This record gives sequence, structure tokens and C-alpha cells, in this order.
Amino acid sequence: MRTTIELTDAQRAKLLDLAAQRGLKGFSPLIREAVDKYLEEQAGRLERVRAAQGVLGTFDDDAGERLAESMRRARSDWR
Repeated sequence: MRTTIELTDAQRAKLLDLAAQRGLKGFSPLIREAVDKYLEEQAGRLERVRAAQGVLGTFDDDAGERLAESMRRARSDWR
């Protein structure tokens, strides 16, 4: 599929140089590679967020307060 993206002159030049180093005629494969990597990273981030949300509510009130107090002490000691 074709689409238009806006690049700076410097970005275009660097992409063309990298494509040439890889023996490519253009830089479209590099853009697809970058988009794939970005999408994979975002999917992994979403999985980590969902996993973190899954532990919400697993502490009882006392355990949660002890953890919060421990974090407050750690932060004040760090400063």
C-alpha cells in the first residue's frame, strides 16, 4: 500500500544512505521495518500495562498501606 509521510531532508538523506549500504534501491523496506518494530514495541507495552493492571486489588488494605509507607520511606531516603 502506498502512503505519504513527511520526512526532513536530513532523515531522507540518512535513510537513502542506509538503504544504499544494504544494497536497496529505495528506503521503503526500512520504513516498513521501523513501523513493524514500533508496533511490536507498542504491543509489548500494552501487554505489560495489562499485566500490571491485573495485579490491582491483590493487596489487602494493610499490605497496601505497608507497601505505600515503604515506598514513601524509600523516596525520602533517596532524596
